[in-house]
Amino acid sequence: MIDQIMALEGTEGNEEVAENEPEASVYEAFPNLPPTADNVLSVVSSLDSYTTTVPNTLTASILSRAGMDTDDQRMVTLVSLAAQKFISDLASDALTHCKMRQASSNHIKKGNKEKKYAMTTDDLAIALQDKGIAVKKPPYH
Repeated sequence: MIDQIMALEGTEGNEEVAENEPEASVYEAFPNLPPTADNVLSVVSSLDSYTTTVPNTLTASILSRAGMDTDDQRMVTLVSLAAQKFISDLASDALTHCKMRQASSNHIKKGNKEKKYAMTTDDLAIALQDKGIAVKKPPYH
């Protein structure tokens, strides 16, 4: 569907349209599109030259194994961007838990030195649990 919309945008004449104003032909072809669809389409069209931290080949492989085969690299980049955001949020939450854990255990020490934080898998497990993902440590023998 996005390809159809992008193709309709490409068939427009040389008329200049303001960025915030949607093109009429897209909404004529797809009348059920919400007004924010223009913003989404502009993001999708700008993904051609964007390089994500998560490699597109890795994302394409995972998507293929999950049953989503696509030739559209913009969609693979979009999923890579979503994965990058998820990983970033997860790392931020884990660091917050790490800071809280170390602040509660080191409340006696006061100093102006720059603190070094050591994130553990427990911090990561708590951050994952906050996102609804259960992680259990393997038993040690």
